[in-house]
Order: sequence, then structure tokens, then C-alpha cells
Amino acid sequence: MQVFVVYAHHEPTSFSAALRNVAVDAFASGGHRVVVSDLHAMRFDPVSDRRNFAIVFDEWRLDQQREEKHASARGGFAPDIAAEMEKLARCELLLLHFPIWWLGMPAILKGWVDRVFAAGVAYGGGRYFGTGVMRGKRAMCVVTTGGPASDYDGSGKYDTIERVLYPIHRGILEFTGFTLLPPLVAYAPQRMSEAEKAQTLRRMRARVGAIAKTETEGSLAACERH
Repeated sequence: MQVFVVYAHHEPTSFSAALRNVAVDAFASGGHRVVVSDLHAMRFDPVSDRRNFAIVFDEWRLDQQREEKHASARGGFAPDIAAEMEKLARCELLLLHFPIWWLGMPAILKGWVDRVFAAGVAYGGGRYFGTGVMRGKRAMCVVTTGGPASDYDGSGKYDTIERVLYPIHRGILEFTGFTLLPPLVAYAPQRMSEAEKAQTLRRMRARVGAIAKTETEGSLAACERH
């Protein structure tokens, strides 16, 4: 299985980094191919404008979707964006690793989506949801929060974590055709004991095992059908 991990946290010693490391190690140890885009380490530019393109459709007015469709048809994206698009196209499983900031994803990750999920590449031509470009691929969010689980159960400070993640789950991943896997959420890791952190990392490793098992079972079922 080809796994693409997009990681968006600036601190290498964060718990988000620890979760990423466990996931990458578990997939790699299981014989899966893992590609990681560490956006901060890459100094990824999140600003989406003409810098996305190596060619121009309309030099007088920037119509983003028209430029994206034009670049998609002619291989005209800037090299850094084209490289990320290639990783996305090749993957069978996409993992988005990020902390919840202001009830959303960090700007650097949102910018990655804005630039990489381009018209003609990730959607367009009537291809969305059930007929989406990414149909047949799976996606999962691995997130950390600043507040405890009680803040995200719908009765406290915020809505449920499912509602918080809805714009990402439905508006980005499912819209482009991904089959959505349940998120792994680490609530308030800064308040966890070392034992709780270790338990959460074990939970991450177990999730990887479960995902790999369903991949194997799906492959076997496909072989049996043929």
C-alpha cells in the first residue's frame, strides 16, 4: 500500500510528531511504502495565486479555476506543486496529521489543500463525492487538541469533534472522492501523563494495524472476484 502522510506541525518534539513517527514506522515495518510531506520542514508556501503555475491562461485576470484547469491539461503547474500532486495521485491512503487550531487546520495545511487540490487534478468535470477523482483511495485525519475530550462532546465549550472536522471530512476529502476513515484524536496531550501518552501512541499503532488488515482483506477479496 502506498501511504502519503501530510504533516503540519512546526515543533519536532510535539506529540503530533510522535504520532506521525509511530504511524510512519508502523506502516513501513509492515512493508508499506510511505511518503511524508513535512510542510514546515519543507518551508511549504501556503499562498495560492499565480505562483501555482508555470504557464498562464489569462495574464490580465486571475481566475483560479480556469488557470488550474489550463495547467492540469498541459502539465503547467509549478514544480513544487506538481510534486505534491504526484504524491497525492500515487497514494492509496492519505493521512493528514495536524493540531486543531481555532477549530480548524493550521494555515500551512489549508494552503497545501488550496494549492494541491486543484480543479482538473482533484475534482472537476462532474467528478465529486461518489464519482470523485480520488475514488478508491482512503483518507484519515490524525489530530491533537488543546482542550480535553469534554470540550468536544457537544455539551461544553465546542461542538463535537465530528462537527469540528466536518469541513475537512466532507468539504475536502469526501468531496474529492476519498473514503473516509474515522479520525484518531489525541485530546490535550500536554495534560496527559506519560502513561496516557504511551497508551495513545499504542492506539495509533493499533489503528495502523487495523487499516493494513482491511487493505489486505480488500486485496484478497478483489483477487477472489477475478
